[in-house]
Amino acid sequence: MQTRNKFFDDMSQLMTNAMGVAQGAKTEAETAMKSWIDRWMADRDFVTREEFDAARAMAQKAREENAALEARIAALEAALAKTKG
Repeated sequence: MQTRNKFFDDMSQLMTNAMGVAQGAKTEAETAMKSWIDRWMADRDFVTREEFDAARAMAQKAREENAALEARIAALEAALAKTKG
């Protein structure tokens, strides 16, 4: 017949509870750190990847339109020079 030692049972229970508290503290610390980082980044006016990609696409389109307009102006100026000359 095996007898259980109350001291070891209490120590086992204490360690189990301590591990649960440590895990809860870890989760709480991770949540607090993530919240702090989110607030810090929001204060810095960083843009999201989607916003950056949209701005880049708009800039590329504007460059293409400018190049097309430059070519059109050059053609019109050449045509005007022919009619004057």
